[in-house]
Amino acid sequence: MSNVNLQLAFGMDGCRSTPTARDRLRVVTWNVQHAAVPRMRRQVAWLWDTPGTDVVLLTEVGEPGALVQELGEQGWQAYVGEDAGGDYRVVAAVRDHDAQQVAHEVVMPHRLVALRLRVAGRPVGVAGVYVPSRGSRERRNEDKRAFQDALSVQLPSLVHSLGPGPVVVAGDLNVVEPGHRPHHKVFGAWEYDFYRSFATAGLADAFRHAHPDAEEHSWFGRRSALGYRFDHVFTSEAYLPGVVTCRYLHEPRLSGLSDHSALQLELLLEGESGTHAAASDV
Repeated sequence: MSNVNLQLAFGMDGCRSTPTARDRLRVVTWNVQHAAVPRMRRQVAWLWDTPGTDVVLLTEVGEPGALVQELGEQGWQAYVGEDAGGDYRVVAAVRDHDAQQVAHEVVMPHRLVALRLRVAGRPVGVAGVYVPSRGSRERRNEDKRAFQDALSVQLPSLVHSLGPGPVVVAGDLNVVEPGHRPHHKVFGAWEYDFYRSFATAGLADAFRHAHPDAEEHSWFGRRSALGYRFDHVFTSEAYLPGVVTCRYLHEPRLSGLSDHSALQLELLLEGESGTHAAASDV
């Protein structure tokens, strides 16, 4: 069964609704650490309290049924990929906009959910990604490398299928950028090549664009306490001037809702000159 046929859409009459700013897209990506139901409900409550969010991209989701239902009860439409066979998934959720799920051919398809939607009448493409971790000693890096290699090849066609208009790809990539501080020698050249493949596909690291010299981390080693910037958001290079805000939200990690910080992007869809609107209306 295709990803599109596995769309799970929920919404209840009378739910609270928060209007979004005209011509702006607000996306939050967050690794929710396979939360059990009580913690998951607190996570959804926190997401609701994040003002004006249009799309949330949640990674490391276990069995998604309860999460999808909870999101629906709060007025979100939730979308998941194919049956994961017990593996972690991505769940994407949209509020106040109609969306269409987009099929793709990436291996482990439950780890990538892609959507087309319209915000203020403008087409926007969004994809949530969760790259496997290194895995057990017996299968060290096998799934991670297979997924990264496949996504690197598929990224240009995925970006094309999500257009026209700005494209945002975000999630927990389980890799850090070249030149990351502190340096982690565990990462190989093939992992940095995966990070660079986003630029090859016409996507740019929105956080690094907004904060060229900032040292930020979204996850910390349990033993070493060293920081890693694992969670990323990329957007179409042509829309980089429209990045209003791109920042890590540490409160949910510090309060124990997850072991990851969330990452928030606010993207202006129409620049003052009107060039962004023209690009998205092609």
